[in-house]
Amino acid sequence: MAIFSRPFLDFVLAVAVILSLILTLLLINLPEQYNPDHDHEQEQGSSSHAGTQANSTRRHPRTVVSVQVVVLGDLGRSPRMQYHALSIANHGASVDFIGYRESEVPENITSNPRIRIVPIAAPPKLLQASNKLLFSLVAPLKVLWQIWSLYYVLGYRAKAAKWMLVQNPPSIPTLAIAFFICFIRNTKLIIDWHNFGYSILALKLGESHPLVRISKIYEITFSKTANAHFTVTNAMSRILKKSFNEEALTLHDRPASHFRPFTPQQRTSFLEQLPETSQDALAIVLGKTRLLVSSTSWTADEDFTLLLSALVEYSAKAAANNTRQLPKLLVIITGKGPQKQYYLSQIAKLNSEGKLSNVSIRTAWLSISDYASLLGSADLGVSLHTSSSGVDLPMKVVDMFGAGLPVVGWSKFEAWPELVTEGVNGRGFGSANELCDLLVELFRDMGVKLSELREGAIIESKRKWDDEWDPVAGRLLGFVD
Repeated sequence: MAIFSRPFLDFVLAVAVILSLILTLLLINLPEQYNPDHDHEQEQGSSSHAGTQANSTRRHPRTVVSVQVVVLGDLGRSPRMQYHALSIANHGASVDFIGYRESEVPENITSNPRIRIVPIAAPPKLLQASNKLLFSLVAPLKVLWQIWSLYYVLGYRAKAAKWMLVQNPPSIPTLAIAFFICFIRNTKLIIDWHNFGYSILALKLGESHPLVRISKIYEITFSKTANAHFTVTNAMSRILKKSFNEEALTLHDRPASHFRPFTPQQRTSFLEQLPETSQDALAIVLGKTRLLVSSTSWTADEDFTLLLSALVEYSAKAAANNTRQLPKLLVIITGKGPQKQYYLSQIAKLNSEGKLSNVSIRTAWLSISDYASLLGSADLGVSLHTSSSGVDLPMKVVDMFGAGLPVVGWSKFEAWPELVTEGVNGRGFGSANELCDLLVELFRDMGVKLSELREGAIIESKRKWDDEWDPVAGRLLGFVD
């Protein structure tokens, strides 16, 4: 008696044929491999020699390194990866800048002849749920979409390159797809660690959730496929060594050149023309109103309840007619994100209750140049980044220092001292009460202590991105001896 029926065997055979056909098609259509001989550029030069026509043109072949800079996120909101792309291009390399194109990309990138933007198709809105329950249901579908769109772009739309520099996080599915493409295309992989993907996932699901544990194993596994690693802090490099058994080069964030301190004249001019500050420009210039700036993606790793509580307490103290008079505050919060509407409703409620009588809060979505100018015009920057891993650092503070803007920030995580020198260019806090006390301390007595911090921030502004990038990434990629 036959173990399997004829219909079943026919079904198995049909499945085997289909799978074989799919595998054959995949093998035939594998992405093109990187060929070093293709990394040449013909440059034109003119010369005049005896017996030849004047201004005759000759071609001089020159090897040009090719690099893919990849972020599974919005290119316009990925400043560190933008700086990577510009630094690579400025050293004469060819760059494919790959990611979602959802917001404005700086003109110095879009106009650079050595940088080609290769967009990834964004997931449908249906797959972008922020609700915790829906997240568990929608996440697998979103990952499938990301797997295909990222694979297609890296394998077929982007040119085969010598190097691929990938931002992490997001880790899933970026690291797996990047490894596969690099393996197929003979490309060297570098992971640029901004944080750990599993620690961010834990903010949504909790540290004990099975998906968080799986995510950590996944991240450790694919970290071993890279040829090199960059991290944003020394503390993160230590974690990679201890927990992942991987050596990493620390490449601290530094501001780009468009972040710079403003002269008094530049400050006044900008404050008068920006809609969010124009009506308060004179009061800000005279010091009767102080301008605070905080940028955010309105996500769970920044608790704006803490800032609102501190501002309510400050407003009450400013209204109490203390012997040391406190100025009014104009607080501008820039950025977009999922929790923005929630906090806007909280701000509206506090205003209706009269709890912000000495504080005005406005939100803004600014161009890159206007944001840099806002930082150059402000009195104080505020960072509420709490660090899911404890070893990453907020880029916003780097930008603030680039503009010579002193900072107060949440400091209860390991890497904070790598960025801020306490009492020199900024101050740290760990609660709403501590933040309020800092605001009172810095703004009373005509802001004497604030002026001291500004001097330190201006000194810090002189340290730019290229000073950090060249001896670390530039040397690894072969641009610097």
